[in-house]
Amino acid sequence: MEKRYINTALVYAIMAMVFGVFYREFTKFYQFTGKTNLSVMHTHYFLLGMFFFLILMLSEKSFAFSSKNTGKFLVVYHLGLNITGIGFLMRGLTQVWQTELSRAIDASISGIAGIGHILISVAIILLLLQIRKKAV
Repeated sequence: MEKRYINTALVYAIMAMVFGVFYREFTKFYQFTGKTNLSVMHTHYFLLGMFFFLILMLSEKSFAFSSKNTGKFLVVYHLGLNITGIGFLMRGLTQVWQTELSRAIDASISGIAGIGHILISVAIILLLLQIRKKAV
């Protein structure tokens, strides 16, 4: 499992760098100087992607916490992180393009990011409970 965690951390690190470059180049291309949600994709993928899986790798090495349920929890985590990323991307693109959104579309984009955050939260709690069980 440790190798799987480090490989996942590497994938998320690459995605974080890609999103960082995309944010910089996309806003430069459109000569956009305001605030945009594209700027937080880089840090979300570094922290919630790369660092999270590095911490899981160290936890696995110390506590050997993984079980048959770990894979299910990680699927929820991956879905949550990437749904959140899609919400940030949609919001950021509309901000850079200065698109007028209806209230329904605006709420939908916020809802997508919110669902992603909820999934991340549930998965983190379940994983922490699993680690705690092995650590004590």
